[in-house]
Amino acid sequence: MWSTADYALLRREFTWDAAWRELGVRPDGALNVASLALGRATARPGPVLRFLDAEGGRDELDGAGLTARVDRFVNALAARGIGRGAAVATLLGRGPELFVTALGAIKAGAAYCPLFSAFGPEPVQTRLELGAIAVLVTSESLYRRKVAPIRARLPALRHVFVVRARGATGALPENTVDFAAELQAQADSAPAAATTAADPALLHFTSGTTGKPKGVLHVHGAVVAQYASARIALDLRDGDTYWCTADPGWVTGTVYGVIAPLLCGVTAVVDREEFDVTRWYGILESERVNVWYTAPTAIRMLMKAGDAPLAGRRLPALRYACSVGEPLNPEAVLWGRDALGHAFHDNWWQTETGAIMIANYPGLAIRPGSMGKPLPGIEAAIVERLADGAVRELAAPDVPGELALRAGWPSMFREYLGNPGKYRACFAGPWYLTGDLARRDADGYFWFVGRADDVIKSAGHLVSPFEVESALLTHPAVAQAAVIGLPDPMLFQKIKAFVELKPGFGGGDAAATEALRGALLGHARKALGAAVAPRELAFVESIPRTRSGKILRRLLRARELGLPEGDLSTLEGTAAAAPEASP
Repeated sequence: MWSTADYALLRREFTWDAAWRELGVRPDGALNVASLALGRATARPGPVLRFLDAEGGRDELDGAGLTARVDRFVNALAARGIGRGAAVATLLGRGPELFVTALGAIKAGAAYCPLFSAFGPEPVQTRLELGAIAVLVTSESLYRRKVAPIRARLPALRHVFVVRARGATGALPENTVDFAAELQAQADSAPAAATTAADPALLHFTSGTTGKPKGVLHVHGAVVAQYASARIALDLRDGDTYWCTADPGWVTGTVYGVIAPLLCGVTAVVDREEFDVTRWYGILESERVNVWYTAPTAIRMLMKAGDAPLAGRRLPALRYACSVGEPLNPEAVLWGRDALGHAFHDNWWQTETGAIMIANYPGLAIRPGSMGKPLPGIEAAIVERLADGAVRELAAPDVPGELALRAGWPSMFREYLGNPGKYRACFAGPWYLTGDLARRDADGYFWFVGRADDVIKSAGHLVSPFEVESALLTHPAVAQAAVIGLPDPMLFQKIKAFVELKPGFGGGDAAATEALRGALLGHARKALGAAVAPRELAFVESIPRTRSGKILRRLLRARELGLPEGDLSTLEGTAAAAPEASP
């Protein structure tokens, strides 16, 4: 086990070879992530998964029980000729069937691909086509509404298993298989496919700015970075009760919701229901959660609800609180300290990186608003792209540039499915170019500036939307904020802010609304200076975000300028994607 008490010492002493040894496997030998995770889960007593429902019910699975169900699914796949080289997808909510499918697909040697259950038929079809998905596991209701209408257009989709609601009767949809009945008919022991570290294990789709989503492929060897980061950045310890609120359709829901908890010997709490302030506080208290991993959007929703839902609650078991999905504003970091007794430890990674890359650690002082420092074994830098396609490292502190990672870490993605040119364009020399702009301070902390296409150039200044949004969020009326740049003949770009108000603010007459608008603009000017403060401000009911919590600034720009809106399949609160409950 690694100690984070001395970050500098940990970085000097950490090696990936030692991490492999701690997992008990070799990078050049046989390796199956699901088999490894299930083996470690079975070796410990007690539940590994605890499912909570709306009525207060708690269903638990220990390692042996989970393994038996997974093996039944492996045998069901084998009976249909599904194994290495195939791809298996889920269109499910948080429930045992998702865990069984994910681990069963990987154990069988197939690539596992989660889809958001809130997707509409079109984004489902796009991803099933791009991934050449052979098997889909979904609920009966989701199948009838979202898959049946497009089934004839999916020749690669050979088998669909449906999860029926409790007590459901009547005929199954045509050309589908009852998931529970099929598993019941199989033996509860199955060998793992003879995969290696280089074989595909996970396929995640991430939305592009325009056009089709990108299929990001990860291999079994990513497990060593996923394990090490869970121990070091999330502080997971044997015997912990751990709650990762991530939606199963997002990469965090797979890596840190399914795989890492089994590897780390914890009991993972899985809430079947959607976000509710009172319910979430109740789970933290009643389940005695030790480590909580959630999203900035959820944190701000808790903040927005005020102190009343937390009144009288005690969270003595909570030891560590973490955040991911988008940068966490300083106010939210400190709110965790004041309201919960624990400041949030923000961390940064991407679908492409496969695991946490930069984080605030238990033994490292938090700098509110910072991404933290690189994981041991990861080298990060701030670089500038040159005209000839090369990059130059920017060594001076606090100089903004593109965040880059030295290529070759174990969980680095191996391809964009069917798009080798786009994959190659992500690399320059020894560096993977993240597309995120950041700066590194004199003490080695990294600070998010914005996506390369989000940064605003106004009157000769490079303005970080995140910095402006953070300033607005310090006003007591502001619940959420988003900032974009719009064309301006004098400034090149003028800064416009969109603000979602807390309950009790706004809703008055026009004069009161204008007074509040002026107050917020003045608040931003005082905090930031006139040069980088917003010139315009609009009040909105909600800020457009992805289900992973990221602000869709490009959507705000498109709507302001009357441009095509691009891929909206992961937008929360639409027909394509329901409101966010977790990262």
